[in-house]
Amino acid sequence: LQNEINEVPFFDVQLPYELALKIFQYLGKAELGRCAQVSRTWKILAEDEVLWYRLCQEEGYLLDMSISDHSCWKLALKNCRAREHMLKTNWKNRVGSVSQLRYEPGRVLCDIHCCDGVVMAGYTSGEVRLWDTRTWDCTAPVLAAVAGPGGAGAPPHVCFVRINSSLAVAAYEDGTVSVWSLLLGQEPIHHFQHNQRIQALALAPGGSAVATASGFQVKVESPDDKGFWQTSGTFEIQKLVNFLNLVPDVTGSPVAVAAAEDIVYLLKAEDPGRVLHSVYGQPVTCLDVSAHQAAFGIKTFGWLLNEPNQILLYNLETNQCVTKVGNSISDFSCVNLHSSPPNMLVAGNKDRRVRVFDVRQGAAACSVLGHQLGVSAVQMDEWKVVSGGEEGLVCVWDQRMGTKLWEMHARHPVRHVWFNSHSLITANIPEEKNPRGSSITEDDPSLHRKYRGVIYCYEFSGEQLPVDSVLPICRSSYDELTGYNYNIGLAVPYDTI
Repeated sequence: LQNEINEVPFFDVQLPYELALKIFQYLGKAELGRCAQVSRTWKILAEDEVLWYRLCQEEGYLLDMSISDHSCWKLALKNCRAREHMLKTNWKNRVGSVSQLRYEPGRVLCDIHCCDGVVMAGYTSGEVRLWDTRTWDCTAPVLAAVAGPGGAGAPPHVCFVRINSSLAVAAYEDGTVSVWSLLLGQEPIHHFQHNQRIQALALAPGGSAVATASGFQVKVESPDDKGFWQTSGTFEIQKLVNFLNLVPDVTGSPVAVAAAEDIVYLLKAEDPGRVLHSVYGQPVTCLDVSAHQAAFGIKTFGWLLNEPNQILLYNLETNQCVTKVGNSISDFSCVNLHSSPPNMLVAGNKDRRVRVFDVRQGAAACSVLGHQLGVSAVQMDEWKVVSGGEEGLVCVWDQRMGTKLWEMHARHPVRHVWFNSHSLITANIPEEKNPRGSSITEDDPSLHRKYRGVIYCYEFSGEQLPVDSVLPICRSSYDELTGYNYNIGLAVPYDTI
């Protein structure tokens, strides 16, 4: 019928189908539904695939598909919205499954990092492991390290790990840095050495540059056009670097932002000594970088007690301070800018509060209190905030309501939080990497589980459950239970025997 329609009646005129379709492109879902009830011709026009494909793309669904991939885009949009509502409801009610990414030989967890559901973890044994939570590959392959001279002695502990969509990087206690390609295998593709211990490690989120800080030196390594790794830049810093980030989506040579005590540097190859911020007596307590801005917390003390602790937001193109947010007596311990919604950032403080700031207004849009110690990790999206504390508590907040939805507790401080629409990954990393009295000899792997640290993975989609989660026979199939099972499928159905 649609092929037979050449003209569409618009009140007292007849318009060509293509022109009528242009007019209908300005309508939303509700308006198209009303227009479909006018007449048979308008119904065919209002259900045109071009219109619903455009609406689906505007709402952010199925962006990688073309119009020919679905036969009914109206139904595809309906299914996407229903899935989004289901995920949001599961997040709020903690409906899903939880599993642990375990490393059995008994070494202590040192650091983890996530990228799109792929988890990278480093241990005191010197091993680096990967988990792909998207496919639930629980074999956790080991990324091989570069053998030491003569192969003598125990391998050094892993200090830092970073991962993006194509590379994985690990820094060790002896100053060694290894780089692996996630596409080529488990052998490192690049390796370099520092003379001193590495204080910070950074990996470009969407690129292939690696930055390390050791002593008073910051080194940036990246591959050239032929794939051969080389040193892009070496920068001398006046003080020891505490925080280091690489600016994402940079064309040309990599750009790094380094915080060394009370000085913040913008490190470029063409301008190596650029100081972004420097105020004597105000050390930087946290740092995060997006494509065009840098946010960092400053601590005031001594003769500056009358000035509160704040978070400064700088524009990396103009090198000017855009705004100052926050008004706290305690230090800001963590800040997340790169994964926050536009014009928003979230920060955690040692006063146990999580604050969401609207940088356009320069004020806190939300401030919640729910941790027993300081906040150590935060992340937010359009409606929720996930925070981790020094006491081991992971809290999920409804940002608009300012209320806590649920919480989970583990023994060690939460050092990493990452989530997307359907999954959440948290890491509890111990402060003490060599607990006294835990083993008799240095090589004894029988370290008690309570010292090791743990990585939790929560799945809220309900479509794929982790294989290491609860057995299917133990998952309740009833809609309503007479007892509460924390909505994570950990209870046997309450049968009456």
